[in-house]
Amino acid sequence: MRVKDVFVNGSGVRLPSTLNVADAIASGDCEPKLVARTDVESVSVSPHESAAEMAVEAARVALARAGSAPDDVDLILHATTYHQGQDLWPVGSYIQRETVRNSCLALEIRQMSNGGLAAMDLAVSYLIARPGRDALLTSSDRFCLPGIDRWRTDPGTPYGDGASALVLSTRGGYAKLLSLAINADSDLEPLHRGDVPFGLAPFSHRIPVDFEEAKHTFSREFGLSYGINKANAGQALAVEQALSDADMKIGDADWIILPHFGRRRLDVNYLRPYDIEPERTTWAWSRTVGHLGAGDQFASFDHLVQTGKAKSGQRIVMFGVGAGYSWGCAVIEML
Repeated sequence: MRVKDVFVNGSGVRLPSTLNVADAIASGDCEPKLVARTDVESVSVSPHESAAEMAVEAARVALARAGSAPDDVDLILHATTYHQGQDLWPVGSYIQRETVRNSCLALEIRQMSNGGLAAMDLAVSYLIARPGRDALLTSSDRFCLPGIDRWRTDPGTPYGDGASALVLSTRGGYAKLLSLAINADSDLEPLHRGDVPFGLAPFSHRIPVDFEEAKHTFSREFGLSYGINKANAGQALAVEQALSDADMKIGDADWIILPHFGRRRLDVNYLRPYDIEPERTTWAWSRTVGHLGAGDQFASFDHLVQTGKAKSGQRIVMFGVGAGYSWGCAVIEML
């Protein structure tokens, strides 16, 4: 959709500490073959903070930069993919209590790695219906054992711990959202489920989570090319729609934010198909952070803004993809 009068007015990131890939290999936590083709240098790791606590820190920074008072915030959406630190617990309410402490709606979004852009899509519609207000979007994950092995759960993409936040506003801001497109194809849902039976409790059958085995199961039943073609078509549809609504082509983008995948996966799925030069992406930074679940897009945007790389008049295109499957694309112009 073509977006009018919705702005980005603040962003924040919480990345606790850094673990070098070389150190992980030396300690025996990661075999060299697991990261050989990812070209990832390091990942963000949280030794103590839960995902929810990191989200609060990122949210506080974003709200302060936006100058958003509690009464300004009309919606809180928290995108996640994994355990937030407590069981049977509304993490959105925790973030609300620890930040604005108001009475607006606070929800958790569970759309895997596309959760950040899915939250953006919902927030835009909400803000358009209620002009003059702000929406706080947060994302946070801590990928740790026993449930997740950051090196082996999804080979080809080392996972990092961290949180990111964005404040969208209809009151103005330093960047303007020009367009946003989201689409989904549930035919690919089994790609991350496999054929294990449904369980009575988390990790009843497979711990740590093994996406690779689920993908092999899917490929045996439907064929490898079926999944690849569907995934490529889904992403292309979102990208084409967002670019068309912003009256531009991918070559017009000054910056392109891609998911924080390993380099081989980025080459195959994005850089070569869309003729994107790595220098126009945040790859040089994302390879030091790792995949942040649903938070890659907000975190990379914050990096461009805080380092001064995103300049007035430039356009930033965000790509998003998440198991399920869903895809997103957003175009933002710096003011």
